[in-house]
Amino acid sequence: MKEMYAVIGDPIGHSMSPLIHNDAFHNLGIEGYYHAFRVSEDSLEQAIEGMKALQFKGFNVTVPHKVDVMKYLDSLDESATLAGAVNTVVNKNGKWVGYNTDGIGFYRSIENRLSKPLEEVKAVIIGAGGASRGIYATLAKRGIGEIDLVNRTIERAITLKEQCPFPISGKIMSLEEFESEQSRYDVVIQTTSIGMSPNVLEQPVSLKGKVDHQSIVADIIYNPLKTAFLKEAERLGAIAINGVGMFVHQAAESFYIWTNEHPDVERMTQIVYEKLKGAT
Repeated sequence: MKEMYAVIGDPIGHSMSPLIHNDAFHNLGIEGYYHAFRVSEDSLEQAIEGMKALQFKGFNVTVPHKVDVMKYLDSLDESATLAGAVNTVVNKNGKWVGYNTDGIGFYRSIENRLSKPLEEVKAVIIGAGGASRGIYATLAKRGIGEIDLVNRTIERAITLKEQCPFPISGKIMSLEEFESEQSRYDVVIQTTSIGMSPNVLEQPVSLKGKVDHQSIVADIIYNPLKTAFLKEAERLGAIAINGVGMFVHQAAESFYIWTNEHPDVERMTQIVYEKLKGAT
């Protein structure tokens, strides 16, 4: 009998997680099956108890449950505590343990593109939501040189910075302040939903004066594959990286947490690109 895994969220029909995880199980000869379940906010507790009763080995969590799920788990890994959210849960001897793989997933998507050591990198994160918390904490823990934070609501960015236990220099700016900023960054990270399909012409801020040909501009959105934000980055000569890499690497980390096996990341990436191109 195959061991059961899942992703829960609402909506969930667009999820590509079953494609890449089931292919990885097959490719590695693991008797596992991964399914997507639409779970409404008022059904979250029952869904989690149901998966425990059915002896699921693990599951992923996506919007809108990444924070609320925490109160139904038995313990949290440091990654989840730092991010203030959970996207991966594993069954350890009948106990649910929560992790967050978004931060490490993002880091692995850019680490081979950095032109200087991480401790010399000056970065900026646009947005102060759940994804940015995981990314900020991961980069700070790994010793990045500096991270500025840009957000529409200054208070949320202040809270994010204050709750990170790792010392990291950097200032906090509103969107308007960032627009007038002339600092050049090594890495620009766009973590908001602005520019996501169907609103593909929108972008949160302008990059003019912020990047050059050695800068990395990363947008965690992967539908469309190239947002208006990334198109501007390319026009300015920067290196544009979409959200596929983060999605695949966070999934690969989840897979390893569950199985202690490393899936083929290149194969996962190919599956995602083929699916996205087929959908356009």
